Amino acid sequence: MKKNLYTQRQRILLDLLRETRKEAGLRQDDVAERLGRPQSFVSKYESGERRLDILELYDICKAMGLPLNDFIEKLQAILLENKY
Repeated sequence: MKKNLYTQRQRILLDLLRETRKEAGLRQDDVAERLGRPQSFVSKYESGERRLDILELYDICKAMGLPLNDFIEKLQAILLENKY
């Protein structure tokens, strides 16, 4: 049986990652190139097929030109707004 990686909080994180990338004017290919990874890496974490650790999130934020703490503050505000 496949384990469900999706929770509402996880969906919020994935949406914010995608939204942040688009606001930076970047395609998945652009982020992948900056990370030295294949485009499928970006696709998999944005779709929830792959989970990220904190260091990967740091690198992704850096590749998108956003400090990790700014990303975390945005995430925290959304989670609090949604009462998580």
